[in-house]
Amino acid sequence: MRVATDIGGTFTDIVYIDDSGKVCVNKSHTTPPNFEQGVIDVIEKCDIDSKAVKDLTHGTTVVINALTERKGAKTGLITTKGFRDIIEIGRGNRPDLFNFNFKKPQPFVPRYLRLEVEERLDYQGNELVPLNEEDVRACAEALKKEGVEAIAIVFLHSYVNAAHEKQAKALVEALCPEIAVTASYEVSREWREYERSTTAVLNSYVKPLAKTYIDKLYNKLEEMDIRCPKYIMQSNGGTTTFEDAKEVPINMVESGPVAGIYGSAMLGEMLGEDKVIAFDIGGTTAKCSLVDGGEVKTTTEYKIEKNNVFPGYPIRVPVVDIVEIGNGGGSVAWIDKTGSLRVGPQSAGALPGPVAYQKGGTEPTTTDANLVVGRLSPGNFDMDVDMDKVKSAIEEKVGKAYGIDAEEAAMGIIRVANSNMLNALKLVSVRKGYDPREFALVAFGGGGPMHAAALAKELNIKKVIIPLAASVFSAWGMLMTDLRSDDIQTYNVKLTKDADLDAVNAEWAKLEEKAYADNAKKGIGKEDVYFQHYLDMRYEGQDHTVKVRVPNDALTAENVREFIECFHREHYQNYSFRLDDSGVEIVNMHLASFGKIEKTPIKELAPLPYSLEEAVKEERPVIFEEIGKTATKIYDRDRMSAGMEVEGPCIIEEVSASTVVYPGMKASIDKYGDIIIETGV
Repeated sequence: MRVATDIGGTFTDIVYIDDSGKVCVNKSHTTPPNFEQGVIDVIEKCDIDSKAVKDLTHGTTVVINALTERKGAKTGLITTKGFRDIIEIGRGNRPDLFNFNFKKPQPFVPRYLRLEVEERLDYQGNELVPLNEEDVRACAEALKKEGVEAIAIVFLHSYVNAAHEKQAKALVEALCPEIAVTASYEVSREWREYERSTTAVLNSYVKPLAKTYIDKLYNKLEEMDIRCPKYIMQSNGGTTTFEDAKEVPINMVESGPVAGIYGSAMLGEMLGEDKVIAFDIGGTTAKCSLVDGGEVKTTTEYKIEKNNVFPGYPIRVPVVDIVEIGNGGGSVAWIDKTGSLRVGPQSAGALPGPVAYQKGGTEPTTTDANLVVGRLSPGNFDMDVDMDKVKSAIEEKVGKAYGIDAEEAAMGIIRVANSNMLNALKLVSVRKGYDPREFALVAFGGGGPMHAAALAKELNIKKVIIPLAASVFSAWGMLMTDLRSDDIQTYNVKLTKDADLDAVNAEWAKLEEKAYADNAKKGIGKEDVYFQHYLDMRYEGQDHTVKVRVPNDALTAENVREFIECFHREHYQNYSFRLDDSGVEIVNMHLASFGKIEKTPIKELAPLPYSLEEAVKEERPVIFEEIGKTATKIYDRDRMSAGMEVEGPCIIEEVSASTVVYPGMKASIDKYGDIIIETGV
């Protein structure tokens, strides 16, 4: 069997597929701060023969948690003389231009730990000033005395020529073998020194913690006799080995969420839908991403902690283009200073959790609200739920402020949460020039099936797909991925009739040879490696670029217009205009290389010995926005066979999720066990 585990803010999930294609799932509570224990707990809950495991893939939130909670290592920076303040000066971009209280992002390395050495290359990589090795030794000794646990080395123009960084890294590692060292060329070979500096610094900042975590998990898995190849999910939508992940942990910054996006693309392909919006509601956050033409979009413009008033911290590694908001099942409902009802971004998390969890939580959450309106059943929780306590919390913290009862207050919480999620869905669709009516909505996570139909109706989306095992779908997505690595090299050339296209093709060849060598180290033969080519392109005179998927063919005088047309189309999609008469230039070359991993085909759902009437668990009152409280049939998903159809209003329940079907909608079970909702819009 193949196994995947995924750590979320509230639960740790597992999915495993055996050679016959049978899919099994389970969940256990996430165990902060020892997250690896949650993985062991959920494996132990399953009937798994450790010797039968062919490979194990893991998704983790340990890196993003360390960054957002500032729990990484004490980090130092060694940089080119005169440039120690790059990461503090940053960019002048301010999302909220007229905010007089604006504060610039505080760098992760304080000024006294940012040291300079004498060295200099020009923009073409030619040496102007040789590296002063005595300066490097002095910096290393000084940082060692300060007790740093990690060091980042960032020199000007090292993206063209990394010789000085390699030399400095070797010296620092020889003097301080106990300190984790990152040279910027290892994580980013793109221009823009501020972004490259923050990427290298953040990689160093999380490196010791990531290494400790991965080593602990590896050792515990080995103790359980799980000695198969082990992979970790990366932010680019592919996987890598445990060893590689320890060297460049910043590639795991969105490790968990992106697996569900990739899984949505694969599920869409299985169902003949190449345009899907992936929508994941977990315990802490809601995440969404758009898949157009079956392609999962990646970006190197990713920033952590960016919002409408804060510019965030840039990370120049490929990350699946994803929008994430602090709205999940555990998001807390609260009244702000103006008397307005808010939901999130603060979350009750795994501890103390929603009031319903009986773990000391006193603040009402989205989960509690869904219980009160009848969309969730107390019987589906793995603990006794005190409904009086849940209603009392909602009434006390929300209802009292408006003079309404618990049920009305709960509906208010759900409406606000839906509004927040709707804005996120618009950010990945309407705001990027896509018409959501042309897409299907794939909803997963513990809360996705509960909110998806209402959101689809607002966006006029015709079809909603609730995957089998929706609550652990991100883990399922990991089993559908291949090994992936990305090599991005700044290579500036104008695409004119006199352009040296042979030089461009030679650069592609270099990147491909490196990719073959990297995959060989992971045990992937040349015949199992395939590529995707991207170019970061712009019009002459522009500052920033657009990432363009281009054919894998070599550039020639005959097809160069096709490459330029790809850019025009992508630019128009992003910015609603194109400049056909302007010159076009390449800024970065981006090679995504994939190493194929054997996948088990998904088994079709076997017929079950139940009629549709026998699949009805109960009938209970449920509140819907349009019709108020109404008697609603509750179906047991585990008793529903392919081909069964139901009409809303109804709810299809499973152990860890509930699918809400609104009045006027129809839902059916497809051959794989997915729920397909026709919204009727």
